[in-house]
Amino acid sequence: MSHIDQQRFILSLQDVVKTYVMGDQKVHALSGVTLNIRKNEYVAIMGPSGSGKSTLMNIIGCLDVPTTGSYSLDGEMVANKSEGELAEIRNRLIGFVFQTFNLIPRSDIFHNVELPLIYGGIPRAERRELAERAIEQVGLADRMKHKPNELSGGQRQRVAIARALVFNPSIILADEPTGNLDSKTGEEIMAMFDKLHDEGQTIILVTHEDLIAAHAHRTVRLRDGKIETDELRRDAAAA
Repeated sequence: MSHIDQQRFILSLQDVVKTYVMGDQKVHALSGVTLNIRKNEYVAIMGPSGSGKSTLMNIIGCLDVPTTGSYSLDGEMVANKSEGELAEIRNRLIGFVFQTFNLIPRSDIFHNVELPLIYGGIPRAERRELAERAIEQVGLADRMKHKPNELSGGQRQRVAIARALVFNPSIILADEPTGNLDSKTGEEIMAMFDKLHDEGQTIILVTHEDLIAAHAHRTVRLRDGKIETDELRRDAAAA
Protein backbone atom coordinates (compact mmCIF):
# COMPACT_ATOMS: atom_id res chain seq x y z
CA MET A 1 0.00 0.00 0.00
CA SER A 2 1.37 3.42 -0.95
CA HIS A 3 1.80 6.39 1.38
CA ILE A 4 -1.11 8.11 -0.42
CA ASP A 5 -3.37 5.10 0.23
CA GLN A 6 -2.43 5.06 3.90
CA GLN A 7 -3.40 8.73 4.24
CA ARG A 8 -7.04 7.76 3.51
CA PHE A 9 -7.13 5.88 6.81
CA ILE A 10 -6.69 7.11 10.36
CA LEU A 11 -5.26 3.67 11.14
CA SER A 12 -3.65 1.16 8.79
CA LEU A 13 -2.10 -2.18 9.73
CA GLN A 14 -0.50 -4.10 6.88
CA ASP A 15 0.39 -7.79 7.22
CA VAL A 16 1.07 -7.46 10.96
CA VAL A 17 2.65 -10.45 12.66
CA LYS A 18 3.27 -10.65 16.41
CA THR A 19 5.30 -13.54 17.76
CA TYR A 20 6.18 -14.13 21.41
CA VAL A 21 9.03 -16.40 22.45
CA MET A 22 8.06 -18.45 25.51
CA GLY A 23 10.92 -20.73 26.51
CA ASP A 24 11.67 -22.93 23.53
CA GLN A 25 8.36 -22.18 21.85
CA LYS A 26 7.20 -19.40 19.57
CA VAL A 27 3.59 -18.28 20.01
CA HIS A 28 2.08 -16.58 16.96
CA ALA A 29 -0.44 -14.17 18.52
CA LEU A 30 -1.13 -12.40 15.20
CA SER A 31 -0.49 -14.01 11.82
CA GLY A 32 -0.61 -11.44 9.03
CA VAL A 33 -3.38 -9.05 10.06
CA THR A 34 -4.33 -6.28 7.63
CA LEU A 35 -6.85 -3.77 8.95
CA ASN A 36 -7.73 -0.27 7.72
CA ILE A 37 -10.00 2.08 9.67
CA ARG A 38 -11.23 5.47 8.47
CA LYS A 39 -11.81 8.58 10.57
CA ASN A 40 -15.17 8.48 12.42
CA GLU A 41 -15.61 4.74 12.00
CA TYR A 42 -17.15 2.81 14.91
CA VAL A 43 -15.54 -0.63 14.99
CA ALA A 44 -15.98 -3.59 17.35
CA ILE A 45 -13.18 -6.15 17.60
CA MET A 46 -14.35 -9.56 18.78
CA GLY A 47 -12.98 -13.07 19.15
CA PRO A 48 -12.68 -15.95 21.59
CA SER A 49 -9.99 -16.13 24.25
CA GLY A 50 -6.63 -16.63 22.54
CA SER A 51 -7.84 -15.22 19.22
CA GLY A 52 -5.36 -12.32 19.30
CA LYS A 53 -7.75 -9.47 20.06
CA SER A 54 -5.82 -8.28 23.15
CA THR A 55 -2.55 -8.36 21.18
CA LEU A 56 -4.19 -6.43 18.35
CA MET A 57 -5.54 -3.86 20.83
CA ASN A 58 -2.07 -3.44 22.35
CA ILE A 59 -0.54 -2.81 18.93
CA ILE A 60 -3.29 -0.40 17.87
CA GLY A 61 -2.85 1.39 21.23
CA CYS A 62 0.95 1.63 20.80
CA LEU A 63 1.46 -0.47 23.93
CA ASP A 64 3.34 -3.02 21.80
CA VAL A 65 4.88 -3.17 18.33
CA PRO A 66 4.57 -5.75 15.55
CA THR A 67 7.26 -8.39 15.04
CA THR A 68 6.87 -7.75 11.31
CA GLY A 69 4.50 -5.68 9.22
CA SER A 70 3.66 -1.97 9.23
CA TYR A 71 1.38 0.25 11.27
CA SER A 72 0.40 3.81 10.37
CA LEU A 73 -1.58 5.90 12.88
CA ASP A 74 -2.91 9.31 11.84
CA GLY A 75 -0.24 9.50 9.14
CA GLU A 76 2.66 8.40 11.37
CA MET A 77 4.53 5.13 10.88
CA VAL A 78 4.76 3.72 14.41
CA ALA A 79 5.94 0.10 14.04
CA ASN A 80 9.61 0.95 14.66
CA LYS A 81 9.28 3.68 17.28
CA SER A 82 11.18 3.66 20.57
CA GLU A 83 9.42 3.25 23.94
CA GLY A 84 9.59 7.01 24.56
CA GLU A 85 8.20 7.83 21.11
CA LEU A 86 5.39 5.29 21.56
CA ALA A 87 4.47 6.85 24.91
CA GLU A 88 4.26 10.30 23.32
CA ILE A 89 2.06 8.98 20.48
CA ARG A 90 -0.19 7.15 22.95
CA ASN A 91 -0.68 10.26 25.02
CA ARG A 92 -1.38 12.50 22.02
CA LEU A 93 -3.40 10.32 19.65
CA ILE A 94 -5.18 7.63 21.67
CA GLY A 95 -7.75 7.87 24.43
CA PHE A 96 -7.99 4.64 26.44
CA VAL A 97 -11.08 3.42 28.30
CA PHE A 98 -10.56 0.24 30.34
CA GLN A 99 -12.92 -2.23 32.00
CA THR A 100 -11.40 -1.48 35.42
CA PHE A 101 -11.55 2.36 35.04
CA ASN A 102 -7.87 2.73 36.15
CA LEU A 103 -8.54 5.82 38.26
CA ILE A 104 -6.28 7.06 41.06
CA PRO A 105 -8.29 6.48 44.28
CA ARG A 106 -6.78 9.32 46.34
CA SER A 107 -7.15 11.96 43.64
CA ASP A 108 -10.33 13.84 42.84
CA ILE A 109 -12.07 13.56 39.48
CA PHE A 110 -10.51 16.76 38.14
CA HIS A 111 -6.98 15.52 38.81
CA ASN A 112 -7.71 12.09 37.32
CA VAL A 113 -8.89 13.72 34.09
CA GLU A 114 -6.09 16.30 34.09
CA LEU A 115 -3.31 13.70 34.43
CA PRO A 116 -2.62 13.04 30.70
CA LEU A 117 -2.26 16.79 30.20
CA ILE A 118 0.34 16.97 32.99
CA TYR A 119 2.30 14.16 31.30
CA GLY A 120 1.94 16.05 28.03
CA GLY A 121 3.48 19.22 29.48
CA ILE A 122 0.36 21.35 28.97
CA PRO A 123 0.41 24.65 30.96
CA ARG A 124 -1.75 24.81 34.08
CA ALA A 125 -4.37 27.30 32.79
CA GLU A 126 -4.91 25.34 29.58
CA ARG A 127 -5.05 22.07 31.58
CA ARG A 128 -7.85 23.43 33.72
CA GLU A 129 -9.87 24.54 30.70
CA LEU A 130 -9.43 21.23 28.83
CA ALA A 131 -10.12 19.04 31.88
CA GLU A 132 -13.23 20.97 32.88
CA ARG A 133 -14.54 20.79 29.31
CA ALA A 134 -14.05 17.00 29.17
CA ILE A 135 -15.74 16.51 32.56
CA GLU A 136 -18.68 18.65 31.46
CA GLN A 137 -18.88 16.61 28.23
CA VAL A 138 -19.64 13.44 30.23
CA GLY A 139 -22.13 15.18 32.51
CA LEU A 140 -20.09 15.24 35.73
CA ALA A 141 -19.40 18.96 36.21
CA ASP A 142 -21.01 18.79 39.66
CA ARG A 143 -18.73 15.91 40.73
CA MET A 144 -15.36 17.47 39.87
CA LYS A 145 -14.04 17.47 43.45
CA HIS A 146 -15.33 14.01 44.34
CA LYS A 147 -13.01 11.01 44.60
CA PRO A 148 -13.65 7.77 42.67
CA ASN A 149 -14.98 5.90 45.73
CA GLU A 150 -17.68 8.56 46.08
CA LEU A 151 -19.06 7.72 42.62
CA SER A 152 -21.09 4.87 41.17
CA GLY A 153 -19.51 2.44 38.69
CA GLY A 154 -21.17 4.21 35.79
CA GLN A 155 -19.93 7.59 36.97
CA ARG A 156 -16.40 6.21 37.34
CA GLN A 157 -16.50 4.96 33.76
CA ARG A 158 -17.68 8.42 32.68
CA VAL A 159 -14.59 9.86 34.40
CA ALA A 160 -12.45 7.37 32.46
CA ILE A 161 -14.14 8.51 29.23
CA ALA A 162 -13.50 12.17 30.13
CA ARG A 163 -9.82 11.34 30.72
CA ALA A 164 -9.71 9.60 27.33
CA LEU A 165 -11.25 12.66 25.64
CA VAL A 166 -9.14 15.33 27.33
CA PHE A 167 -6.40 15.44 24.66
CA ASN A 168 -8.95 15.38 21.81
CA PRO A 169 -7.45 12.10 20.56
CA SER A 170 -7.63 10.68 17.05
CA ILE A 171 -9.05 7.40 18.39
CA ILE A 172 -10.94 6.24 21.46
CA LEU A 173 -9.83 2.66 22.22
CA ALA A 174 -12.20 0.98 24.67
CA ASP A 175 -11.39 -2.45 26.15
CA GLU A 176 -14.53 -4.19 27.53
CA PRO A 177 -15.79 -0.78 28.74
CA THR A 178 -18.99 -2.19 30.28
CA GLY A 179 -17.44 -5.36 31.74
CA ASN A 180 -17.70 -4.16 35.36
CA LEU A 181 -21.14 -2.58 35.02
CA ASP A 182 -24.70 -3.88 35.29
CA SER A 183 -26.62 -4.06 32.01
CA LYS A 184 -28.61 -0.83 32.53
CA THR A 185 -25.50 1.20 33.40
CA GLY A 186 -23.64 -0.48 30.55
CA GLU A 187 -26.29 0.70 28.09
CA GLU A 188 -25.95 4.25 29.46
CA ILE A 189 -22.19 4.13 28.84
CA MET A 190 -22.73 2.74 25.34
CA ALA A 191 -25.19 5.58 24.64
CA MET A 192 -22.33 7.93 25.50
CA PHE A 193 -20.02 6.19 22.99
CA ASP A 194 -22.80 6.42 20.38
CA LYS A 195 -23.06 10.17 21.04
CA LEU A 196 -19.29 10.63 20.77
CA HIS A 197 -19.34 8.78 17.44
CA ASP A 198 -22.18 11.00 16.21
CA GLU A 199 -20.01 14.01 17.11
CA GLY A 200 -17.18 12.72 14.88
CA GLN A 201 -15.04 10.55 17.18
CA THR A 202 -13.36 7.40 15.86
CA ILE A 203 -14.13 4.53 18.25
CA ILE A 204 -12.59 1.06 18.43
CA LEU A 205 -14.30 -1.24 20.90
CA VAL A 206 -12.84 -4.55 22.10
CA THR A 207 -15.60 -6.76 23.48
CA HIS A 208 -16.85 -10.34 23.73
CA GLU A 209 -20.50 -9.28 24.09
CA ASP A 210 -22.70 -9.25 20.98
CA LEU A 211 -25.09 -6.68 22.49
CA ILE A 212 -22.20 -4.26 23.05
CA ALA A 213 -20.69 -4.92 19.62
CA ALA A 214 -24.09 -4.20 18.05
CA HIS A 215 -23.56 -0.50 18.83
CA ALA A 216 -20.63 -0.45 16.38
CA HIS A 217 -21.17 -0.02 12.64
CA ARG A 218 -18.50 -2.56 11.73
CA THR A 219 -17.46 -5.80 13.42
CA VAL A 220 -14.05 -7.46 12.97
CA ARG A 221 -13.83 -11.02 14.30
CA LEU A 222 -10.50 -12.67 15.01
CA ARG A 223 -9.68 -16.34 15.28
CA ASP A 224 -6.24 -17.92 15.75
CA GLY A 225 -4.45 -14.62 15.14
CA LYS A 226 -6.18 -13.87 11.84
CA ILE A 227 -9.19 -11.83 10.77
CA GLU A 228 -12.01 -14.33 10.27
CA THR A 229 -14.72 -11.84 9.23
CA ASP A 230 -14.95 -8.06 8.72
CA GLU A 231 -18.54 -6.93 8.28
CA LEU A 232 -20.40 -3.63 8.05
CA ARG A 233 -23.76 -3.42 9.75
CA ARG A 234 -26.47 -3.37 7.09
CA ASP A 235 -27.85 0.08 7.95
CA ALA A 236 -24.29 1.49 8.18
CA ALA A 237 -23.45 0.03 4.76
CA ALA A 238 -26.58 1.62 3.31
CA ALA A 239 -25.60 5.00 4.77
